[in-house]
Amino acid sequence: MAIDEVLPEFADAFPFESFNRMQSEALPALLERDDNVVVSAPTASGKTAIAEVAICRALEADGTALFLAPLRALTNEKESEWERFEDLGYSVYVVTGERDLNPRRAERADILVMTPEKADSATRKHDSPRYGFVTDVDCCIIDEVHLLDSDRRGSVLEVTISRLRRLCDPRIVALSATMPNVDDVAEWLDAPAETTFAFGEEYRPVPLEAGVKTYSHGENAFADKYRRLYRALDLVEPHLREDGQGLVFVSSRQDTVQAAKKTRDELAERDVPMGARGDYDFHQEAEQLQNETLRKSVLDGVGFHHAGLSKDDKTLVERWFREGTLGLLFSTSTLAWGVNLPARCVVIRDTKLHDPLEGEVDMSPLDVLQMLGRAGRPGYDDQGYAWVVCDRSDADKYRQLLRDGKEIESRLATDLDAHLNAEIVLGTVRDIDDVLDWIETTFYAVRARSAPDRYDSDGQLRDRVSDTLEQLVDRGFVERDGLSLSPTRLGRLASKFYLRLDTAREFADLARRADGGDGTATELTTDDVLRAVATAAEFDSASARKDERDAVRAVLGDRERDLDPGPRKVLAILDSSMDSATPAELRSDAWVIRQNALRLLAALRAFLDHLGTAAAANLAARVEARIEHGVSEDAVGLTALDGVGSGRASRLATKGLQSPADVREAGVSGLVEAGLSEGVAKQVVGSAQSLPDLRFDWGEFPESVASGGNEMCEVTVTNQGDGARAGVRVTVNGHEMTTTDGYLGTTTLPVGVFGGDADTLTYTTEVHFPDLPLAPVSASRTVRIE
Repeated sequence: MAIDEVLPEFADAFPFESFNRMQSEALPALLERDDNVVVSAPTASGKTAIAEVAICRALEADGTALFLAPLRALTNEKESEWERFEDLGYSVYVVTGERDLNPRRAERADILVMTPEKADSATRKHDSPRYGFVTDVDCCIIDEVHLLDSDRRGSVLEVTISRLRRLCDPRIVALSATMPNVDDVAEWLDAPAETTFAFGEEYRPVPLEAGVKTYSHGENAFADKYRRLYRALDLVEPHLREDGQGLVFVSSRQDTVQAAKKTRDELAERDVPMGARGDYDFHQEAEQLQNETLRKSVLDGVGFHHAGLSKDDKTLVERWFREGTLGLLFSTSTLAWGVNLPARCVVIRDTKLHDPLEGEVDMSPLDVLQMLGRAGRPGYDDQGYAWVVCDRSDADKYRQLLRDGKEIESRLATDLDAHLNAEIVLGTVRDIDDVLDWIETTFYAVRARSAPDRYDSDGQLRDRVSDTLEQLVDRGFVERDGLSLSPTRLGRLASKFYLRLDTAREFADLARRADGGDGTATELTTDDVLRAVATAAEFDSASARKDERDAVRAVLGDRERDLDPGPRKVLAILDSSMDSATPAELRSDAWVIRQNALRLLAALRAFLDHLGTAAAANLAARVEARIEHGVSEDAVGLTALDGVGSGRASRLATKGLQSPADVREAGVSGLVEAGLSEGVAKQVVGSAQSLPDLRFDWGEFPESVASGGNEMCEVTVTNQGDGARAGVRVTVNGHEMTTTDGYLGTTTLPVGVFGGDADTLTYTTEVHFPDLPLAPVSASRTVRIE
């Protein structure tokens, strides 16, 4: 069907002129009805066009479309691809965690693009001015709805869609690779039979031959990689000799590079005719590559692709592979989910991968099927070939997967408590009846009815939800008054920061230790903060390989010997990150662990602020900044300044400038002497002047007091910089007298001077900033007892 006949106003939004057979059969459901739509179809059969038709229908009705992409990397690609809609006068806006949200742009956008995680966040905050736009969505397209079956991310997608349907009831268009139980997804989304499609393999543009090949497993994991690589090359080589292309999936970014290096030599030995070394124009174009290893590799017709490459390098590699300039490409799984780069022969070399948080894990069945589905280039190949290379012990498992496919399961049960708590915090669940109504809106309830042997039966499902609710009440996340439910402060904090509830409970207990509500306040240490994060439930599956344990010992020595190897490794990474001294053996996992830890530290800081003390929250803020920037304790306060990162903070600290107060005193000339350019120095000084600048006035504070006498005095703290939240505490000889928390402008606190048994009384006023990584500021007065 010609696009300009079906959607004449949007013909320029499509990169082709007519819809294929699969797309054409789905068009009436998309354009002539308002029902929800579910489409299951083979990889590379053209599901993206289905999404774009649904978007056109929404735009035609002056509505807003939301596209949920399975990976953050794909949201950026959609932004680039859908410039075609921008050219037609529509606005496309990508909302991700790595970008600052522009609420006005989001509100005015015609097409929103998000990951499920970001949509979850937005719907949780839908009643705030910044995220109110999410309730104006008229059509929601779920790309790769089989993500529901993902261990980590499936439940997020499930509850987000259920919540979105309650908030604004958009039309749902769900797209998926082939899945046997498409009817379960359709039942969940209330899509009638007329708008539910299960397109079989006959709709695949190129027929696929898929199978399993085994290799001889050895004792050495490093050598096994090369055994699997040679097996993969044996499978790809015949196609390369016939001018076909090969796509080999490996488990990590580093492996794509190493496999490409080894393959260049191996193909040369096998005398496989590849490469474009004689092509002057290609040589010149290859010089544009930023990655030097890639620059050398592509000349031999071998490339690699992973998320760590620059955007320009990835774009060039993708174009060369599409054009056939590159014959063989090594990639991580990201390429299978997003970029449409089919090859005649696809091989999965690695079925296991190293996860920084879980150790060695099996590649998910969804990823395996997604990768294999890339085999066969429409318009070029008559047949696609796809192979899984695995150990003999795993062969039957993968043969069954290829034969029967993978039913989509709900993963909600794994963190049902956290999701139910979030709904109670949102106010969408207000009483016991709402709890039972809510669970009925989930895919979990559908699968429980569809596969009772694998799930609880209906009665047991309700019992399970009721038990989960009881636990939320017992553990202090929810309050119950008769049939009514309301969240506690603990429940709100856990939901706001997406914490597992075990972690939230531990953070709350640590905060109460610091607060000393029971009269036994504890002054927290940096080690307390680090241990709380390293032992969080989010790191429960972290593991330490044998070669990492010596590095962990080198960092921690005999500290925290009671911890299991995984959490102890996390602790070592966090501890060493504070001084940018992470051992080489730990660096491969350090980035992922640090990013997760920074999120947990931000949460812990909030728990300590709301449930503990400003001093404890300020300590967490300083630890968080040290891990993020890798600076010493004496330089961490400088990271609060705009324009000062780890390098400048360390440089200034070595020159004796260790705080914003030092920077204010040094002025522009002092910073220039310390090595900053004049322009940067002006920016940094300006930032320092906007931070808190404290003055202490003790008034008519006595120098001495008679034994047994007493006077009521005052201390006034004045902030001459910009305002900030602060906790002010007065102690005498280390014992707390009075405290106040709030927005610090000018604060006056009463101080009682009582003559007692001691020879002297030392009064100290301390100011702690819970939101800033600034060292506490204090001033003291000493009174003699006469």
